[in-house]
Formats: sequence, structure tokens, C-alpha cells
Amino acid sequence: MPITVFIDADACPVKDETLKVADRYGLPVKIVSNGGMRPSRDPMIETIVVAAGADAADDWIAEQCKKDDIVITADIPLAARILEAEGLPLGPTGKVFTQETIGMALAMRELKQHVRESTQTQTYNRGFEARDRSNFLQALDRLVVQARNTKNAST
Repeated sequence: MPITVFIDADACPVKDETLKVADRYGLPVKIVSNGGMRPSRDPMIETIVVAAGADAADDWIAEQCKKDDIVITADIPLAARILEAEGLPLGPTGKVFTQETIGMALAMRELKQHVRESTQTQTYNRGFEARDRSNFLQALDRLVVQARNTKNAST
């Protein structure tokens, strides 16, 4: 079974980069969103529109993800679910989520949420930069090679 790349597409800044890397390796891509995505004519790219709802796209991706599939997401709880499915979650800045790092990422997310709620202030993530795009491309390339090696070793 081939490796599939899933894109949690709502507000994903690296869709085009993901598609280029997937094309280079001949991997199918599923772009998942709540709507507003234009379908691709490329037969390797499938656009999935899920029902409106807070976690509908996340739920769909988590249900479909198999071992060694790659999921592009900035959503830390989704990344944790992907790790449970033995998938490979990757953030748009090139951050690879692993069993070793997901606990801290979830804790920091919860802490930031608590601070926002208790102080009634809005916190902001830093802007997406060119180096993030470069880090992402390098990390995605490494993950594809890693997943392919794992798949080849198990067949």
C-alpha cells in the first residue's frame, strides 16, 4: 500500500510545496478542508470537503491515516492522533512531531490556552517566514524517504 500524504488544508501555508514534493516521489495526496478548495485535475491529488464543524477535517484525516502516511498539520491534537495511528505528522514550519516531543507540544498548547483564558488576552504565533518554508521542504523530503524505507523494509 503506497504512502499517502494528507494536508490539513484550512490555513495551511505549504500546500504548493507539499504537492511538489509528493509529485517528485509519485505519492498520492488528499487535501482535506471544510470547503473553499478548488479540485485539482491531477489524478494523484484528491480534494476532500468535509462537513462544517470544529474538528471535522481532523476527524476524517485521523480515521483515514495509516502507518507511515504523512500528515501536514499545525494542529497539535491532530498530530497526537496521527502518532497513535503510526502516521508521520509534520508541521508547516518543518517541525516533525514524534512520540518523544508530542507530550511537551500538547502541554505548551494547553498552557498557552490557559494563559489566554485567564488573562483575557490574545496571543499570537510568529509569522510564517521563508526559513520555515525551507525547513518544511527539507523535513518533508526526509519523512518521505524515511516512510519509503520503512515500507520497503516491511514488504
